[in-house]
Amino acid sequence: MPAMLLDGKKLAEEVRIGLGPRIAALAAQGIVPGLAVLLVGENPASVSYVTAKEKACEELGMKSFECRLPADAGEDAIVAKVKAYNADPAVHGILVQLPLPKGVSESRVIDAISPEKDVDGFTPVNIGRMVIGDPCFLPCTPHGVIKLIEVAGVKTAGSHAVIVGRSNIVGKPLANLLTRKSINSTVTVCHTGTRDLAEHTRRADILIACAGVPELIKADMVKPGACVIDVGVNRVDDPSKAKGWRLVGDVDFNTVKEVAGSITPVPGGVGPMTITMLLYNTVESAEKTAGK
Repeated sequence: MPAMLLDGKKLAEEVRIGLGPRIAALAAQGIVPGLAVLLVGENPASVSYVTAKEKACEELGMKSFECRLPADAGEDAIVAKVKAYNADPAVHGILVQLPLPKGVSESRVIDAISPEKDVDGFTPVNIGRMVIGDPCFLPCTPHGVIKLIEVAGVKTAGSHAVIVGRSNIVGKPLANLLTRKSINSTVTVCHTGTRDLAEHTRRADILIACAGVPELIKADMVKPGACVIDVGVNRVDDPSKAKGWRLVGDVDFNTVKEVAGSITPVPGGVGPMTITMLLYNTVESAEKTAGK
């Protein structure tokens, strides 16, 4: 029996509907949640992503502040813009679109973001708060993954979760969130140094692929009935498509769906949740401002 499809678009829409009354309540106080997006350069994927975020803000009645700088803008100019957003009371959340051009220190730029406006959850302060369990903005993609696992109806307490990938953006934060007492999973993190990857993935009740390797996870690597979350977004050549390429995840979807209990598609799985949790964090930031 094919796996249950975890529809990220549908879940994202439900979360956004839930944000509506909260945004209306803020508007009654004269506050419009504002998200500032800083894009440096013209990376096609980044441009597309930023455009989607701006559209999502508009649809929810939020304010979008956009700054696009040329690839050669320079590190000091980027940091100066971040600090200007820090000081702007109309801005409740700041997103610096990654990756930044070569020669620009991502750590210096991210460190410049005020933790109170770090709705991506990337600053060292918010990462530290997350690790020790203090209130903070959770990284958007990991938070979206947790929401999808909840929708799958998986009993997380005592479950074995295997994460394939150890990035600071997805893999490491997910490992932390899944081990929280409220979720209580046992976590294995696999990476390029892991021997016999399949041996680990076949033991997973929850398998999360975030390695950035097209269709890395095959059907024989998946435990029957497992919840499979595919974070990967990869372009592969496909002459049959007008663009000459198509998007695939880190999971071989067509074969794995016949083994898994539930699975996310690519596109339409984790991606919509990432943008939605960014909006969620921005509204939360605005609410904190209103409460001051």
